[in-house]
Amino acid sequence: MREMEFKMERPNLVEKGQRVTVTEGVLPSNYYYIIDPAVAMSGNYPFSQRLLAREGVVESIEENERGFYVKVAFEEK
Repeated sequence: MREMEFKMERPNLVEKGQRVTVTEGVLPSNYYYIIDPAVAMSGNYPFSQRLLAREGVVESIEENERGFYVKVAFEEK
């Protein structure tokens, strides 16, 4: 099980327990991930930490002064 954090700009775009899919983006030296359809975005991950799964389950949503943060659990094989 792998957990990743995504930044979400507005509340109520996903909910706890919801199954989500992600799209992978590529930068010159990193990968990044977006919860479809453009709901939230991850930070950058080096090539050695590439996400193998494309579906996960929302585990929690936290709000702080910088926005909303969604934690998603992925089952990687």
